[in-house]
Amino acid sequence: MKDTLKWVFKNLHLIISVLIVVPTAIIYGSPSILEERLDIQVGSIDLANLLKAIMCLYLGTSLVWIMGIWKPRYWKSATQLNILFMLSLAIGRTISIMTDGLPTDGYIYGLIAEYILGLFSIYQLKKYSY
Repeated sequence: MKDTLKWVFKNLHLIISVLIVVPTAIIYGSPSILEERLDIQVGSIDLANLLKAIMCLYLGTSLVWIMGIWKPRYWKSATQLNILFMLSLAIGRTISIMTDGLPTDGYIYGLIAEYILGLFSIYQLKKYSY
């Protein structure tokens, strides 16, 4: 039990990231969901192409996190990628807020979650890199 709990805490940042990013990727790659749920109109093939590419980027990144969860030798790289991924998104959203204005609440929650997960991943990296 103690080893299982330690495993969960060590991988918590990666587990949470996978649980959030995989569904987000699928939503980004599904124009009908974007239009129905988020009122985002995908009006060109180029935009649909961009969104599918982002979907696969998110899924590929999630695959690295899954490898880090299940294979200890990949944990550090997966954690470093998680830091880069989350904080890059958070900084990009912060820039957008400063230049474009406030988005809807969902994107504000996403911004907060990205900062928390990015900073928590830095903590995890320092705590468990031995």
